[in-house]
Amino acid sequence: MTGAALLVLTLLSQAPAYYSPQEAQAVFAEGTQAWARQDVAGARAAWERLVSRGHSSQEVLYNAGTAALAAGDVGAAVLYLERALRAGGETEDIEANLAVARSRQLDQVVGAGLERGFAQRLASATDARLCGWFALVGTWGACLLFALARLRAGRTRSVALALGALGLLLALPACALVATHAWVDRTVREGVVMAATVPVRELPQVGARVAFELHAGLKLRLLDDKEGFVRVKLPNGLEGWAAREGIEPL
Repeated sequence: MTGAALLVLTLLSQAPAYYSPQEAQAVFAEGTQAWARQDVAGARAAWERLVSRGHSSQEVLYNAGTAALAAGDVGAAVLYLERALRAGGETEDIEANLAVARSRQLDQVVGAGLERGFAQRLASATDARLCGWFALVGTWGACLLFALARLRAGRTRSVALALGALGLLLALPACALVATHAWVDRTVREGVVMAATVPVRELPQVGARVAFELHAGLKLRLLDDKEGFVRVKLPNGLEGWAAREGIEPL
């Protein structure tokens, strides 16, 4: 066996198997039953297993975040609830639990630097793949109809032109949404502090002077990566370098 083949087999053996829909439903029910028994640890373990196996619907993330909040794990609670927002848009339940989690953070940073702008809210409320399909089908459909109009005359030509224009009108908003998703994915990187305490240094070096410390649950902007460190920006504008393993990207 070649070294490359051995590496692939090793990675596959270490990767968590993806649950089938039936298995996922059973694990979700296991978590629901544990929650009904007030077994917070059992419910959290079940829902986090689903997340680790790729089943990250808004409901699963919301449940995992709620269980983490009940267990007192502020970092995990904020992480899962923020991801739930991104998975399906804002809901009152998610926002309410996020407010509770944020109130329990040690770092009550004043500032509006991480407020979710219109583009982020729009991207969270729409499905990128669905927008892509609408943009593709609308654009190609309009092109085909305009080509048909060039080959026809009379009523057929008028109908083809009208339908082509309608397809283009429908495709343009979808294209704009695709561009919005691309811009957000490229420029807006955020994370949540997971470790109990994360020192933020002036330089991306272990021995560099510590400017300030962060604590579990704080959401911040991720600006750059360098040699195991990530440059972070707080809502109040403070910046510095923190160890990457203490922060989980959203």
